[in-house]
Amino acid sequence: MAQNVISHLIHDRNARGHAKIGWLESYHTFSFSNFYDPNRMGFRALRVINEDRVIPGAGFSTHGHKDMEILTYVLEGALEHRDSLGTGSVILPGDAQIMSAGKGITHSEFNHSQTEPVHLLQIWILPDQQGLTPRYEQRAFPLEEKKNKLCLIAAKDGREGAVTIHQDVDIYAAVLETQNMVTYEVKPKRYAWLQIAKGSVTLNGQALSAGDGVQINGEESLTMVADAEAEILLFDLA
Repeated sequence: MAQNVISHLIHDRNARGHAKIGWLESYHTFSFSNFYDPNRMGFRALRVINEDRVIPGAGFSTHGHKDMEILTYVLEGALEHRDSLGTGSVILPGDAQIMSAGKGITHSEFNHSQTEPVHLLQIWILPDQQGLTPRYEQRAFPLEEKKNKLCLIAAKDGREGAVTIHQDVDIYAAVLETQNMVTYEVKPKRYAWLQIAKGSVTLNGQALSAGDGVQINGEESLTMVADAEAEILLFDLA
């Protein structure tokens, strides 16, 4: 297994793009909207990781997408979703929701609560082909499935109950109690991205906090230890 010398590139949380427009506060890991950084144009098929906080009752009015796999992962609160396929749902913490925009889809997303904010990650991944038929899928992953272990929440083949994504990527989630550890082997000719969603984690001796992302450039053995209660997403990418 490769050593950890130059195989990591940390995308510091404080270098993310930031936008605040009253009802929405958003941090952009990669170039998005008015934030542009030539060194932050995505990684492999991963194109967007936005950390959004939406005030009670507010949200994104109906808008369109095309040729993108859009994964929504709620950290706190509840997000209401409606789309042109006729889907109406509420996305809760622990859910994995995927919308394949394909040849074109419109949707809206609103904070489901009139009293509490909603905190979420919106993730965009380039599909492996264009012009797909739009689709929607959502599945709840109970805490027990993610507590101190990596749980597969999205995969190209939809195995192990994961939602299906039209790209060669496996997405894992874990909720780690303090000092608990998970490990992962990045295989040859694969890449990985680690996103710290909540709390703080040490990855192979490197301290990371919520909002940090780590680009892993090939074969490597990963050890992730929670310095404080944490929630992480790990992407295994072609």
